[in-house]
Amino acid sequence: MAALRITVIGTGYLGATHAAAMAELGFEVLGLDVVPEKIALLERGETPMYEPGLDELLRRHVPGFEGSSGRLRFTTDWAEVGAFGDVHFLCVNTPQKHGEYACDMSYVDSAVASLAPHLTRPALIVGKSTVPVGSADRLAAYLAAHAPAGEDAELAWNPEFLREGFAVEDTLHPDRIVVGVRSERAERTLRQVYATPVAEGSPFVVTDFPTAELVKTSANSFLATKISFINAMAEVCEAAGGDVAKLAEAIGYDDRIGRKFLRAGIGFGGGCLPKDIRAFMARAGELGADQALTFLREIDSINMRQRGQMVELARQALGGGPFLGRRVAVLGATFKPDSDDVRDSPALNVAGQIHLQGGQVTVYDPKGMDNARRVFPTLGYAPTALDAVRGADVVLHLTEWREFRELDPAALGEVTKARVVLDGRNALDPELWRKAGWTYRAMGRPTA
Repeated sequence: MAALRITVIGTGYLGATHAAAMAELGFEVLGLDVVPEKIALLERGETPMYEPGLDELLRRHVPGFEGSSGRLRFTTDWAEVGAFGDVHFLCVNTPQKHGEYACDMSYVDSAVASLAPHLTRPALIVGKSTVPVGSADRLAAYLAAHAPAGEDAELAWNPEFLREGFAVEDTLHPDRIVVGVRSERAERTLRQVYATPVAEGSPFVVTDFPTAELVKTSANSFLATKISFINAMAEVCEAAGGDVAKLAEAIGYDDRIGRKFLRAGIGFGGGCLPKDIRAFMARAGELGADQALTFLREIDSINMRQRGQMVELARQALGGGPFLGRRVAVLGATFKPDSDDVRDSPALNVAGQIHLQGGQVTVYDPKGMDNARRVFPTLGYAPTALDAVRGADVVLHLTEWREFRELDPAALGEVTKARVVLDGRNALDPELWRKAGWTYRAMGRPTA
C-alpha cells in the first residue's frame, strides 16, 4: 500500500499543530493557507502564536533546517493540494457570528468549495473544525455533487481536543481519537493515519457524523459546567463564610467528580469554550431541542458574572469608592497560562472594566503582551511583574502562570504602595503572601 499523503487546510492554531504532528508521525504533508504571510512565517519554522514545543516540531520537518526531514511543505495553491493529497484535513476557524450566538461556517464552506473542483481522484476529506451538528451531512452532499471524483471524494469528521499549552502533546498522544465515518474505507484510512497513537493505546472511537460533531461541543459544555459549578459554590461560600478551595479539594476526592477544573476563580475564556457553548445552544434551538440546553445559558451567565465580581472585590479592597486615580496592577492577560491567546480573556476583561471606571491599570503577562496591546491599547503595560506592581494600591492575580506563583512577595511588597493581593485564580499560597505582610483575598474564600 502506497504511503498516504496528507494535506492540512488552514494553518492557524489547529492546522499548524496538526500539520507538524502529521509530519512527525512520518507522513509527507502539504499545508495550505490563503494568507501568504502565514505561509512565509511557517516556512521559516515560526508560528503566528505561542505554543510550547511547536516551533521546534516545525523545524524538525520544514525543509532548510539542519537535520530536518523535509516532509512538511506549505502552499497557497488549491490545485497543488488537490493533486498531492490522499487525505485532506480541514482545520479552518469557526468563530461566533457577529451579533448572535450561532457559529460562522463561512470559512469551512469556502474551504470545501475551493477544494472540491480539484478532487479528481479518490480522497478522504476530514473535518477537524468545531461545527454545528448537521454540517457534515451537508458538506458530504456538496462534495459528492461538486468534486469531479463524485462519491469517491468522501467526507469524515474527526474533532480535535487540543488544550492550548499542550497542543503538541495532545496531537501526538491524544487521550481519544473520534472519527465520524460512513464507510469502511474511511475508517481504514483514518486508522492508517493514526496507527502510531492507536498502537500506543489511544482509544479509537468510531461513530456516525452527528455523534462526532456533538462530541466536541458536549465535552466543552461539560468542562464549562464544571468550572461554573465551582464558581457558583464560590458565591455561596462567599455568602456563608466558607472556603471554596477546601470545598473543591473535599469533593474532588470523589472519583466520580474528580479534581480537575474545580478551581474557583474569574471563570473561563479563550477561543473555544464561550463560543462553543453559545453555538451549541443556538443549534439546539434550530433542531427544536432548545429545552435540553437552557442550563448552558446559566453556565454562561455564572461565568460572565465572575468578572464583575472580581471588579467589585477590587473596589472593596480599595475602600469601596470609585477607582478614579487609583493604581491597579494586573498580573496576567491571556485566558490561560502557557499560551499567548487573549480571546475573550477574563483577565483582560477585568483589567478593561477597571480602566473604564477610571483606574490606572498596568498589566504584565509573560507571553500575551503584544496581543493584549492590540485588543486594549489604552491599558498600561509593564515589562516585568515587578514594574507592573510598582506604586500599586492593589495587585490582581488573574492568569495562573507559574512565574506568578514563584514571585517573591517580599520583593514585590517593597515597591507597591499597599500590600493587597487579590487572587482571581486561587493559585497563590495565602500563607506565603501573608508572611510577607500582604492582605490576601480570593473569591469564595473570605476566611482563607
